[in-house]
Amino acid sequence: MISDNHEQGSDSERHQKPGVKRFTSAARELNRHPRLVAPARRARERLMGEDQIADRFSSALSHPTDLAVRELAALGSESRGLVGELGLGVLQGWQRVAESRGRGRGVVDVAVLFTDLVGFSDWALQSGDEQAIRLLREVTDAIEPPILQRGGEVVKRLGDGLMAAFRDAQIATEAAFDARERTALIEVDGYRPRLRTGIHLGRPRKISGDYLGVDVNIAARLLEAAKPGEILVSDRTLQALDAATVTARKRRFSAKGVPADLGAHVVERPPD
Repeated sequence: MISDNHEQGSDSERHQKPGVKRFTSAARELNRHPRLVAPARRARERLMGEDQIADRFSSALSHPTDLAVRELAALGSESRGLVGELGLGVLQGWQRVAESRGRGRGVVDVAVLFTDLVGFSDWALQSGDEQAIRLLREVTDAIEPPILQRGGEVVKRLGDGLMAAFRDAQIATEAAFDARERTALIEVDGYRPRLRTGIHLGRPRKISGDYLGVDVNIAARLLEAAKPGEILVSDRTLQALDAATVTARKRRFSAKGVPADLGAHVVERPPD
């Protein structure tokens, strides 16, 4: 069978006009020429990054550009040639533009949660590294179990805070209540950490182990607007919560990079 295919290919090449055959051969050699391919690859990697491209765009994504990137990445750097490297760079650039304009949204709801400690940096400067590390360990032990026990995902740790993702807003909010209560029991060198939290329910785009997009930005801005001890949620998050499990107080909120009409609410557990 292999020999038959080889013979068919040879017959096809023999039937090509000499000029077409020479042009095709020259184009192939030009496309594979190391002196052209290597600089194109280096330029693309400097501008767009390599970052194990095939792993970053999972098979769950169905956008045409994602599929094209995955197919080109699957060829490997040695097989793409000049045209492939240029095409991959264009597609990666398009994905970044689409993401920055909010077109790269995911297809399922995700509750994105951010936390940090108010006043931690100033306290750490005075107390020193040893005490700061001790406190961060105790805070981690207080915050992460409520997240993981509810099926949440710790996406990344951010110094004195973290980013987490949940399958729905109710679970995220319950985890936030528990994390705040557990953190309030901590005291190190006279310092009691004050946790604040921002939560937004949206459809961020998941790439590898991270989430990207405007919905992540909204959750981060809610965190920045939250006061010590507050859990600040967006309108959409509040709408997804069981009204019997929370009380809510509307807060004036505006921030760069989020919709102008976005509302924010401080949520609490209802009194016993």
